[in-house]
Amino acid sequence: MDDLTKYLLDHSKGRDPLLEWLERETHFRSVHPRMLSGEPMGSFLTMIVKMIRPRNILEIGTFTGYSAICMARGLDLTSGIDTIEINDEQRDLIREAFRRSGLRDRIVLHQGDALKIIPRMQRKGLRFQLVYIDGNKREYVDYYRLVKPMVDPGGYIIADNVLWDGKVWDKENRDAQTQGIRAYNRLVADDQDVSVVLLPLGDGLSICRKDGPSAGNPNG
Repeated sequence: MDDLTKYLLDHSKGRDPLLEWLERETHFRSVHPRMLSGEPMGSFLTMIVKMIRPRNILEIGTFTGYSAICMARGLDLTSGIDTIEINDEQRDLIREAFRRSGLRDRIVLHQGDALKIIPRMQRKGLRFQLVYIDGNKREYVDYYRLVKPMVDPGGYIIADNVLWDGKVWDKENRDAQTQGIRAYNRLVADDQDVSVVLLPLGDGLSICRKDGPSAGNPNG
């Protein structure tokens, strides 16, 4: 842990045993543990859910369930999360984490390809007030185009890893993941239907607001 991260954690609300357990288990049982949201991102997600107060959240990229639990902790009692994970190797850990959290009745795990699952959700008429994108970086643009019509006016689309370890501004990097993130950042910056801010939090966080009044707040 570097000095900056330690200072941030020391001056934020204390971490809880469940998330510390999940972080340890992720390192033991996952090939790519650095994909875990961790802190302070987890606490930020809880806080932003409490601020936005969405009825329904869609998460693309569950990994081991850390971010889903953090967002669920910020929800009202009648709200819930649909979260999509393509890698079924994490299923047992995800379900164990949700059970331990006491929130599994409010988190629905969808196993499979988000590009196939989201259209089925759309056909069912599902609506969201917050979408959190943390899936395949090559598909961020596709995710955005699919979920945008399903987000209520005044709702938010948040995307993680949009700085991609600084590769996005290094013209020498032309791998598919970097190109996918660049395309996403350009797309949302040029989209006249949303307001967007890109923050250097973690590995970069893009926050888009779909302009227009929200269902819960007619003043927007």
